[in-house]
Amino acid sequence: MSETLEQNPWVRSAPPTGSADTRGRRRRPQRSIASVLLTLVAELLILAGAGTGLYVIWTAWWTDVVAVREQTRILDGLGQSETPDRAGVPQRGPAPVLEEPGEVGDVFGSMQIPRFGHDYDRPIAEGTDRARVLNTIGLGHYVGVAMPGAVGNFAVAGHRVTYGKPLNQVAELKTGDAVVVRVTDRSKDFDVWYVYKVTDSQIVTPEHTETIAPVPNQPGVEPTPEDRWLTLTACHPMWSAAERYVVHAKLDSWMQAADGTPKELQGAEQ
Repeated sequence: MSETLEQNPWVRSAPPTGSADTRGRRRRPQRSIASVLLTLVAELLILAGAGTGLYVIWTAWWTDVVAVREQTRILDGLGQSETPDRAGVPQRGPAPVLEEPGEVGDVFGSMQIPRFGHDYDRPIAEGTDRARVLNTIGLGHYVGVAMPGAVGNFAVAGHRVTYGKPLNQVAELKTGDAVVVRVTDRSKDFDVWYVYKVTDSQIVTPEHTETIAPVPNQPGVEPTPEDRWLTLTACHPMWSAAERYVVHAKLDSWMQAADGTPKELQGAEQ
């Protein structure tokens, strides 16, 4: 009697199609060079994107943290003691003026802008060098232009983003807003408030340096005793250096710090 294959234990049945044995013997398809290169490029792009993201975080956030901490330390070292908690009598005659510092990076005062909040208080140093002033101290006085309170144009530059971004809100300033500068030199017993009031703003390209002329936008014109200006300059638009946002202000009053605090700071918008 014949036996079927299934009944005969000595006869091995053929492995089914697609069995493990057959699959194990199949050759893996080889990837083309183009496919490998595309995968490599994709991975590199992912890594580059992650690196860019980390750089943006470092630039936008960490530089602010470090710069504000350093600027606070600088203000503490300036020796500006608390002024009497009363509104001093504003003076409108010729103002006392400190001699311009001799070295880039020398800190000689501070700036408070009520529109920017009650806690806004930033140091001002000589020069506009990025590494030595703008990226560390914050606000930089253009070398050779007028000092606070003097006839001419006290011009100051600052970052609008990163490194403490002291002029981040510059475009929010309105006509009549106060910009209050305090100049302090303990070695000369000099401690004076200057209150400037905003007159106008403009957007220009970097080569338009007439905005910081002794009489703003009037190069070659000799300033009169009435021409006691302050000019703020910052890059525009945000995250670009293509243009400059410029704000002009004019000296409204001054007072000795020992006589009190400007009323503009006591009633600051918060």
